[in-house]
Parts: sequence; structure tokens; C-alpha cells
Amino acid sequence: MMKVIEHEHPLMLIDLQVKVEDVDDESDDEEEKEEDVVPQVEFSCTCKRCEEDINEYYRYYYKCIHDSCDFALHKFCAELPKTFKNATHPHPFILRVAGYNWTCYSCKSDHEAGAFYVCTSCYWLKKDVNCVVEVDKRRIYHPSHPHPLVSLCYKRILCQCHACGKEHRGVFFHCTTCPNFTIHIDCAFLPKRLLIQNTTNAVFSHTHPLTLSYSFPIEEQAAKYFPSCRVCEGDFDGDGDLWIYKCEKCIYYVHLDCATSRREAFMSILSIDGGQTIKNYKDADYPNLLHLPFPDQTYSIPKHLFSKQLGLADYGNHEVSVQHMKHQHELILVDTAGSIGSTSLKINNMIMCHNPMKKIELLCSGCVRPIMEMPFYKCRAKEDENCNFALHEWCTRLPTKVDNHPAHPQHTLLLMTNIPNMFNIFHCGVCLLDCNGFAYGCVECGFYVDVTCGFMPERITHESHPNHLLSIVEDQPPSARCLMCCSFSNQSFSFSCSYCDVYIHPRCALFLPKTVRHPNDKHPMHISYLPIENHKSEYFCEICEEELDPHKCFYHCDVCSQSVHSDCAPLILQSETETYSEDGGRGVYLFLNMKFGSVHKTDGHPHPLTFAQGIESDGGCSVCAGRLRFEMILRCSECEFAVHHHCLENLNKS
Repeated sequence: MMKVIEHEHPLMLIDLQVKVEDVDDESDDEEEKEEDVVPQVEFSCTCKRCEEDINEYYRYYYKCIHDSCDFALHKFCAELPKTFKNATHPHPFILRVAGYNWTCYSCKSDHEAGAFYVCTSCYWLKKDVNCVVEVDKRRIYHPSHPHPLVSLCYKRILCQCHACGKEHRGVFFHCTTCPNFTIHIDCAFLPKRLLIQNTTNAVFSHTHPLTLSYSFPIEEQAAKYFPSCRVCEGDFDGDGDLWIYKCEKCIYYVHLDCATSRREAFMSILSIDGGQTIKNYKDADYPNLLHLPFPDQTYSIPKHLFSKQLGLADYGNHEVSVQHMKHQHELILVDTAGSIGSTSLKINNMIMCHNPMKKIELLCSGCVRPIMEMPFYKCRAKEDENCNFALHEWCTRLPTKVDNHPAHPQHTLLLMTNIPNMFNIFHCGVCLLDCNGFAYGCVECGFYVDVTCGFMPERITHESHPNHLLSIVEDQPPSARCLMCCSFSNQSFSFSCSYCDVYIHPRCALFLPKTVRHPNDKHPMHISYLPIENHKSEYFCEICEEELDPHKCFYHCDVCSQSVHSDCAPLILQSETETYSEDGGRGVYLFLNMKFGSVHKTDGHPHPLTFAQGIESDGGCSVCAGRLRFEMILRCSECEFAVHHHCLENLNKS
């Protein structure tokens, strides 16, 4: 207890840092606590002697023992000596209480009634408490550092701040024990918790308050897949000692200056392209602009351009009739569930569309996208002929040629329903995926693109980078990464924003729909480009059961909290086998443009062989002994014979 001359009650000493605890954002409670949604108010009160703020960085203070009384003093103000001598004055000073207004002789500040020092001989010479305890006020006890920190002077100096990592001019606190530890005064008194929508004028928003963290260790960054700042999208420079604001529950991390929108020249203030982008085009100027991603798996570029509802767009009258599809069997029109067109014969008791919820697969042999609605064309071959040829109705009306394709403008690309090789497989020159569907090609140059990439638009918009036009570009910097899959943009082409340093692979933009269905989840799974808010567990893919990086695009069910890689999603109904390639980070499934299931008879083996994706149980190739898993193979159902598709081609040639 302590007694002071200007207050009638005893005072008790309070330690403001005795219960310093880290805020635990990993809550197991089903319902969020109120303090997790509303930032806690940090302690603050006013010293009755120096009239300045008391906060936890001064650590200790005295308060009245009666809770109803708000009298409080800094520890150093309360413990001032009753008398002291000043080297600049010959007489001692004594502590007194004035019942009237007065002015400090040293700093000329006006004060109301209260404690002050007065010369025992020169009664006109009064000093306020601030002028006496100036040195003590420059000392703080900061929770980020084990030693007291002192501001040696209030003059602005050029120094590097240990908190934000920036070198700039200002007032700093120094550690007298650790000579290299300095903190700028603005960083030292940052709030421990804040709502980013309040500090950025709602340009950025997050459900939970962000907590100030005094380090971001490399190990923690690696465990969170090296996240980027949610404001400036920059990284954290691999320096684990810099302070950040974070919400660990949502894997949400922000630089200090980005979270607080501080605008000194030394800080990386809010970038022009950060947060809510402003629309940079007029709809009237781009009436046919394609807005991606497509809503679900029923949509595609061929459907967008050539379905009956949308017409033939601007591609003339280069229609291809069903009779000219160069298929060895007759094609029939399926126009209702289990029903065949009136001019055709019934070939099966029931014909079903592609339905991942019922684990039914039906892919178009032209665009290799799922056939999920009628009408469509199907091969009339008998069941024992094992022909799985099928076509979307709109894929029968693809134009016979494409002129001035951006990837091969020097020659016209012709529609090719069969590529001159054994398994009709070609490598698309745009998305760089193998495909065995229809192609637009130049035989002279050996250049081919799949049907979707054949009509790749020059400009699009995309939900992952809203309101800005994305234009197709051929040259990208080596360091550019795809906004969706986060892999390097080392493809022939990318969609790029001319205002921002943003690139998206064509295959990620064109082939990944907004929603997919999972046979083990009754709800649609929506594409996400960032970690999910309030996600209460680690991220794992429900298909391959491998870890999932939530900073790369993935599919998620908000109701069931289930997630899948975007790589695994397109062939989601094959989750009983293996759909995730070891070459992760592609964004799309390695065999997205491949239609498996066809049966082939060959001179190299006495039994029919099924074209399939290799799985672990297939073992090694019967020809080269190489691993078959994650490869295109031919498998015999009657014996253990299984080979790479290229090994069988070589075997037949020999």
C-alpha cells in the first residue's frame, strides 16, 4: 500500500503484464465466443499527476483500493521523492499540492489543481511532474522483448525497426542489453487485436479480429504452406522475427503496415489493385465477354458457342453433320431418359447421363466433358462391340475449321475427329494436356489443340480476380505464378491482367467449374481460392486423402467441411481408384482430357485390352517393366497383362 499527498485513500500496486496470455484462435467450441468476434478493449487510464496515459507497456501503476474510485498514477509518478535537487538550480524542490491553476516554469504548460514541485526558496518556481520524470517515461516493458526498452531521445533518427523490418526516420525504443533491438514508437504501441475492416475503410474484411503476433517462425510458415499477405499479396520474406497480424483459425496473415493502413513513405501502403478491385471495362464494349468459371460441369466453351439456345455465334455455317463424324458405327439421338430418337432403333434398356452422385460416367468423345443433359448422340454398336462413343448435341455442329488461332495464326486449323496414331492421342499446344477427343490441327506442323482450347477467347473475366479484364498473352515473366493453382506460369499462354501482376493458366480458367458434385457428399462443392473462414480442422482431400494447400484453388463443402484438390475433382467418381497425380500442383487433373474405357484388339496380345489409367495394383509394364501407376495403360481383364500405351504401339510396329 502507498499513500500520496493528493488522495485520501491508500493506493495498491498493479502489474499489468502478470496475466499476459497469447490469444488462442484454435477454439474447439462449436459456437464462437463473443470475444473472438469483437476485439477486446486494451487497458488504458489517465495518470492524475502527469495527466498522460497509463497502459500495459509501462507495466506497473498504482490505483485506489476502492473500485468506485478512478484515481490512478504511473508507478514512477507515485514513487517520486518528496524532495529533489536539480543541477540547474541552487535550492531543493519539494512536492506540494496546489488548490488552484498554475503554470510550469520549465515547459510553460498550464495545469489545474494537483501535485507539483516547488522551490523551497523561490516559491514562484514550479515544475510539473512531467519535467521531473521525463527519463522514466521513456522506459517501457514490452511483451515482445525480455528487457526494458528505453527511448534515448525524442528526436527523430534514422534506424531499422525490429517489428516491421523497415528502415525509416522516427522515434525509437532501444534495448540497452541487446544493442541491435530497436522498435519504432508507432509499432511499439500497436493494438493487440483489430478488425481489419475498421483499419482499411472496409476495403478488406475478415470475420474475426486479427491478433498481433511478435514473430512468424519459418516452421510455422511452412506448416501453413507459406501464406501470402491477404492485403498486398506479398510474402513474408522468410524472416520469422517480424511482427504480423493473424487469424490462425482462418489461416489469415497480414503485414503490420497492411493491416493498419499506415501511410508513411517507408511502408508498403495499400496497393491500387489490392482488396476490392474497381471495374476497368464497360459491358457495352464487350457484349460477348465470357465470365468464368462456368457454373458447373454441364457448361463448356463448345456449349457456350454452339448450343441451340445460343446459336452458332460468329463461326459461319461450317457445320458438321453426324454422318461425317468418321465413326465406324451409326450414331443415334438420345432425347429423353432411356429413349431413342424416333428414326433410330432402341439399343439398350436404359441410357443414363453422366452422374457423379450415382457413379455413372458418360464423357463426350468430342470435347471430353461430361454429358449431363439430353439430347446427345450415342454409338448404336452392340454391347459386345464395346464402343463407348458419345457426343454432346452441340459438338455435332462444331465448325470444320478455325482461322487465326492465337497459338498458330500462320495456318488454318482443321477439325479432326481422329488423329493419325493408334490411340488417337495428341498433346494440346495450349493447355499442355494429353487428349483423345476431337482436335483442331495443322498436320503440316504437327500442331493440335483440343476443342475447348480451339475456341479459347481473347478476353475473359474470372471470379478469382473480379472486375478486371484478363487478356490472353504469350509472354510471361519466369517468376509469374498462376493465381489459381499457384504453379509457375510456364505454359505457352496465360490470361493476364494488364493492371495487376496476375496470371491464370488457360486450363485452370476454362476447365475448373464453380461447383462439382461428390458421391459421398449430398451438397455441391464450391471452388475456393483462399482458406475457408472458421475452418476447424486441417485440410485434407476427401479423394486422395493427401494434405491440401488451401492457398491453391480447391473445392469445399461449407456444410460438411469437406474439401478436395482441384486436381482430383474432375474425375471425382473414380475415387475408389486413384485420381491424384504425383505431379501435384497442376491445378487440373493430369488426364482431364482423356476418355478411358475403350476396348482394343491387337496383334500383340490374344485378349481384348481396356484403355485405362494405371493404378498401384497394376504393378510394372509387361513390356518395359516400368511403373504403370498414374500412366495411360492397356489392361487385360483375362490375365495379368498390362502395358504402357506407347509400349503397345512400339510392340505392334515391331
